[in-house]
Parts: sequence; structure tokens; C-alpha cells
Amino acid sequence: MRVSDRFDVVSEDAIRDGTATDAYFLRTETTLEAAGKNPHVVAEVTADQFPTGEFELLAGLKDAAHLLEGLPIDADAMEEGRLFDGGPVCTIEGRYLDFARHETSLLGFLSHASGMATNALEARVAAPNSHLVSFGARHVHPSIAAVVERSALIAGLDGFSHVAAGEILGKEPSGTMPHALLICFGSGEQEEAWHAFDDAVGDDVPRIALCDTFSDEKDEVLRAANALGDSLDSVRIDTTGSRRGDFRHILRELRWELDSHGFEGVDIFASGGLGSDELRELRDVADGFGVGSHITSAEPIDFALDIVEIEGEPVAKRGKLSGKKQAYRTAEGEHHVGLARHDADADGEPLLQPLIRDGEIVREFDVDSAARRARDDASLVSF
Repeated sequence: MRVSDRFDVVSEDAIRDGTATDAYFLRTETTLEAAGKNPHVVAEVTADQFPTGEFELLAGLKDAAHLLEGLPIDADAMEEGRLFDGGPVCTIEGRYLDFARHETSLLGFLSHASGMATNALEARVAAPNSHLVSFGARHVHPSIAAVVERSALIAGLDGFSHVAAGEILGKEPSGTMPHALLICFGSGEQEEAWHAFDDAVGDDVPRIALCDTFSDEKDEVLRAANALGDSLDSVRIDTTGSRRGDFRHILRELRWELDSHGFEGVDIFASGGLGSDELRELRDVADGFGVGSHITSAEPIDFALDIVEIEGEPVAKRGKLSGKKQAYRTAEGEHHVGLARHDADADGEPLLQPLIRDGEIVREFDVDSAARRARDDASLVSF
């Protein structure tokens, strides 16, 4: 077995050379080349043809741009962190055979990341003042952990847990401790485990004690607070659903007991299968949350790529709108779609802006800027 065969991971070379594709695109190449056809086209990436009122968050554009980099094409796209609702999010113009085989990877980059970013934004909006950390990397193939974490950051989450993703993204991962650490010390030895963690990790690591391993949450929370004293920053409650009962009541009780015993400065951090509905219910009784499966279980956005012009003439398959288009955002937060040739008369800000010119990327990608756009756009369109 070759080293490259040990994991079922498609290589970066395969993505770049276009063999990470559906077979029919390679057969299309063969057919068009044999027929001597390679028309100049405009193709658009869309989820819905007309606005539906259901906004979604665009992510994955950095990877998409690097996929198309070096090809003899021009491309326009919305900015990462923009909310979209109908019409194109990306437009490609060039000879069809110059980009045809890249459609599969292009849609995959945009569809998966945008779906996860949209769900992460739901969590952010549900708990706007809470500290939110992405815990979702364990639910996906490790090869895309950085995609998960970057999508979460674009949505405005405050951090993530995955170490290798942090190296790729240039961000420091965060985290607490697993139940396995407490179990390794044994039942009744929780204080020893918390003290060992406090002694071993660096000063820059927050002291967040996991407090639901062997006994009642209230018992372990007070024991952790007494054990670590002023060193304790937060307690984490990750009680499994089968043992959880009324989670809101549990967290309220913990807050009461911490305050009544003089530990007002200790925060409460909750995790364990929490989605946007749970965050709305708990945001006033916890200071922060770990959000995992809500992000990673998101349905990919159903993007498609369709030719809408050929040799300068509008054309489209049935069910699609012909002609090169532009999407607009008005000052009131409305989203509408029009033909690009009417741009000068349009009401609103044109959202499709240059991404690639003659194969060169003409845009920078900054995750913090994308997060600010997502926050502002979410407010503007009442996401």
C-alpha cells in the first residue's frame, strides 16, 4: 500500500488538475474536442433563481478561487461573509473546456462550507452575547476540519478546538478538558485531576473544569471552585442527554450555588448537542457554549453551475434564467436579481465583484473581515 492510499483522501493535485470530478465532465471534454467545439460561455453558480426570503451565508470562496487560479478565465463573485438569496453567487466567463472539469470541486467547495457557515450563523444570532466555540471537527473527516472551523469563524463564532486547523488558519485553538482526563484519575479523584491540569498547562490556557463526570453537577462544580479558587475561570457542563433532565434548571441552579458560595466570577460553559433553539433557551443562564453537530450536520447548499450565455447570446436549460446577471442589496436590506447589462440603472449595491481576471486572483481573503460582513449583513437582512 502506498502512503497516499492509507486514508481515503483525494489529493490536492487531483483537485487542481481536475480529476477530482464527475466522469461525465471528462467524457464531455472528449466529445467536444473531437467535434472541434469550445465555445466562449458565461456560467453562473446559483442555489435559487429568484429570491425566496431565505438567506444563506456564503463561505468556501477562498478555496474556490484557488481552484480556478491560473485558468484563462474571468470570474466575479460575492464576498465571503455575504448573505445571499437567489441569483448567482459566482460567475465564470471563458472558453468552456478551460474550466468544465472543475465544476464538481467548485460546487463542493462552496456548497459544503456555505451550509456549515449558515448553521453557525444561526447559532451566533441565537446567542449574540455568548462566547461560542466550534466543537464540530470530531463529526467530519479530518481532512476537512479546517473547512469546518473557517466556516464557523466566518459566521462569527469566537473560536474553535482543532489544532491542525489552527495551524492552517493562523488562529490559536481553544478547548477545555475531556471526560477521559477525569476518568484516568478515577472516581473520587476529581480534585487531583483539576489540580494536575492547572499545574501542567501554560498560563495562557483558561482554567475550565469539566464538572459532570462521576457525580452531580452541583457537587462537582462546587468542588472544582473550592479546589482551584481564584485560578478557576469557568466550569463546563457536558451532561449527556439521557442524564440531563431540565438543562436550563440545572444551569440556573449551578449559577445560584456558585454565587451563593462566593464564586460570582466563575463562568458557566455548556456543550453537548446544542443547536440554535437550545442556545436561545440557555443564553441567559450560561456564559458560553460549545457548538458542534449543529454546524457539521448542516445540509450543503444546493448550488448548481449553469451556462447562461454562449458566444454572447443568452441561453439556458429549462428552469434556469438565461443571460449574465447581477445580484443587488438595497440600503433597506432587500435582495434582488437583474441582468448585468442593466447594472447602471439598478437600485442597490452590486454584490458580484471581480474575483479572477485572466487567471489571476484579484481579491484578498480575510476571515475576520468576512465575519464582520456576516454580522452586518445578518442585521441588515434580519437573518
